[in-house]
Amino acid sequence: MEEKFIAAFEARRAEAEKLGARMRPMDVKGAKRILSGSRTSDGFNVLMSKGRLDLSLEALVVDKRFTALFTDEEANEALTRLLDAGFYKFK
Repeated sequence: MEEKFIAAFEARRAEAEKLGARMRPMDVKGAKRILSGSRTSDGFNVLMSKGRLDLSLEALVVDKRFTALFTDEEANEALTRLLDAGFYKFK
């Protein structure tokens, strides 16, 4: 499942970069580190300004395909960041 998460992130990263949002390559361990901190993922603010938070790491973390990879606390942090930014479209 981790390989699928990485592939899904890379696809979103490529799309985000077309919009000018720079995002570093990410694996599950890196995602967990970002979610445990106080800052949003790279590119989050750019994606928010473009109305494309669906491409963010946080949106991928709450995607039902990948929730088993994250603790409730990590998923809740991702969801809180998205909701605080006004994003309400979830799969």
